[in-house]
Amino acid sequence: MAKDKKTAAQIGVELRDTYGIPSVKLTAGKSVSQILAARKQSPDIPDDMMALIKKALLIRKHNANYRKDNTAKRGLTLTESKIRRLVKYYQRTGRLAKTWAYDPEKMKLLVE
Repeated sequence: MAKDKKTAAQIGVELRDTYGIPSVKLTAGKSVSQILAARKQSPDIPDDMMALIKKALLIRKHNANYRKDNTAKRGLTLTESKIRRLVKYYQRTGRLAKTWAYDPEKMKLLVE
């Protein structure tokens, strides 16, 4: 399933709904993320950070059309702040390279 570019959460949901496995961790002794990491199939960018990046890109697209929406501007600021904090954490733990940086234009190409 990881070869189909599904996230760990999507794999867990599919195993639960289709195959009746309520918890992968109880069945296999490892979480889906740990299994993917052991098989070297985990994504380059962690799932939680990728979700935040997609959210930030959607807010940027909204802001391009509605420039006076201050609530959306604040939401973008908060979302990008979360991304930067996660980048620091993942660089500290070695999950991301020390030179990796969040750039909205590069992320737009990465997500598409």
